[in-house]
Parts: sequence; C-alpha cells; structure tokens
Amino acid sequence: MVNVGVIGATGYVGIEIVRLLNNHPGVNITSVISQSFVGQKISDIYPTLRNVFDMECEGLDIDKITQDADILITALPHGISKEVIPKLIEKGKRVIDHSGDFRYKSVEVYEKWYKIKHEMPHLLELSAYGLPELHREEIKNAKIVGNPGCYPTCSILGIAPLLKENLIEKNNIIIDAASGVTGAGRNTDLQFQFCECTENYKAYKVATHRHTSEIEQELSFLANEDILISFTPHLIPMKRGMLCTSYANLKDKASAADLVSLYKEHYKNEFFVRVLDEGKIPETKHVAGSNFIDIGIVVDERLNRVVIVSCVDNLGKGSASQAVQDLNIMCGFDETTGLTNPGLYL
Repeated sequence: MVNVGVIGATGYVGIEIVRLLNNHPGVNITSVISQSFVGQKISDIYPTLRNVFDMECEGLDIDKITQDADILITALPHGISKEVIPKLIEKGKRVIDHSGDFRYKSVEVYEKWYKIKHEMPHLLELSAYGLPELHREEIKNAKIVGNPGCYPTCSILGIAPLLKENLIEKNNIIIDAASGVTGAGRNTDLQFQFCECTENYKAYKVATHRHTSEIEQELSFLANEDILISFTPHLIPMKRGMLCTSYANLKDKASAADLVSLYKEHYKNEFFVRVLDEGKIPETKHVAGSNFIDIGIVVDERLNRVVIVSCVDNLGKGSASQAVQDLNIMCGFDETTGLTNPGLYL
C-alpha cells in the first residue's frame, strides 16, 4: 500500500485525483491539503463524497504531511510550487506536479512563455515529463514528475507517430484545439461564469498560449530537430472534454487506411490510446470521465494533407487520471490499476 497526500485537493483537478485514488486498491490517501477550506470535511465541499470519503482538509504543514505520505501529488498553479516542492524533495519524498514548473528541459523557454523566473532549475535534472506513452522509463525512477498540460497531451499523442516515422512536413503543422471550461480550474473570473460561457464559442490567446512551447518541446524531441507550430485554443461551453484537430502536409502520398494501420501498430501496446477505424472520428462524450485518448485520421487527398482528430477528458487523461497513471508507473503497479472504468457517456 502506497501512502499519498494531495496538495490542492479542492480544485477541479485535485478533487478528481481524490475521487480516483479513493477507489485505487494500492493507495491510501493520508491527507488532503486545501488552504481555503482548512478544518472542513472535503465531503462538505464536494457532497458527492459523503459517506464515501469524509477526510478533513488540512493546511499545508510540510513536516506533518511528509511523515505520513510516500508520494505527494500537487495540484497548484505554476510558480507557487517553488514554495512547496523543494521542501518535499528535501524530506526524501517523490512528487507528481501539475504546474508547468517541471514540464520543461529549458529554463529559458519556461521563463519566456510563463513570464516568471524559474526558482528551481537545480531540480529539473530530477524530473521527468509525465506523458507515459513517450517517457515511461524516465517516469519510473523520477523524483519529480511534471504532469503534462491537457492541450499538450491531446496534441502530442495525436501527431507523434507521423513525426516518429518522418511522414509529414515539419514547417507547417497547425493545431486547433477546444477545451471545456474546467480547463481554467475552479475559477470565479467573469469570463468563466455561466452566462459568459454558455451558447458561446471563442478562441483565446491565439499564437501566444503557453502550452504551445510545451507541445513544441516534445514534438522536437520526436523529430530530432526544432519544431514550431501554429496553435489556437478555444473555449467550448461544456464542463469537461477536449478535442484537437491537427493538420500537416504529407511528404508522400498515403491513404487514410495506411495511416490508421501505422497508428495502430505504433500504439499497439498502449491500453489508453484508442486508434479508431478508418472513417470514424472521436467525440468528447466517448472519453469523458476516463483516461483514454481517442484518435481518428483522415487524409485530404486533394491537398495531400493529413487531418488528425484527438480527444481526451481534460480532467482525465489531460490531468488527474494521467497523474494516477504516472503514480502506477512510479510505484510498480500495473499501469491500468484504478483506471479501467469506461467513460461517462451521459
């Protein structure tokens, strides 16, 4: 049994982690940390947990939580982790972090896109990028796992086989992505209120979204050369779900059937990657509440262009359930443990 503490447990990502870990046969939750709700039962904040998980929220006391936990999962905003993670590492603990602080190999790239100074560059050598399908071996023994962003997870896995096999032109990759409102966290800003979001569909941070750099980093590793992309995120009026439509020009002629076969071969050992048959396109309702990513491939023969549609739950494979997948790898559990439930659908 592995003892796990969750820091930032009452945000949308944090509470999804708690929900998943509560039913994990190899995990004991030792603490749920929330500075905003100290002394309150987490089941009073999220009543769905009544009679299921009624632990009281604690304030952040590093000495106390590290006495009880083997691994800490932090669901904190970027930058705030600098006050917490070094102390956890000093105590000999392993960490799965949801901020952007440990997703990058280059401090300079992080500081350019996040507009803040990276306060923990000495810890980057202890970290691994938490995308299991690409970095499983590094994750196994890492002290810190930087859990990927939801947009990067959905985008990278959608494009990876094409770059790995050198099948596409690398200078004009375009990704249009759309996320449910929970992607912004448990946020009270006006732009995320019901009347502002419902019956509305909008692009935001066009050509400037920080996840652009995270996607570029991983695609560059796959291609063995620097990759730049055009990335446009959109906000869609739904709670959870993410869909990315990626466009790339093929180097040579290829049919959709050929590429579907290539993708299925590439991901044949990846339980959580579902490559759809030719002619089928992913939908958000098919992955909501799960750790799956669904991928569909279409070839526009007129333009010799491949269109990849990839789909995740932004709170699932895009964050919380992927953290549990990372935890399973770190602890030597079967990777699917606690994660095999199908999506919600309705």
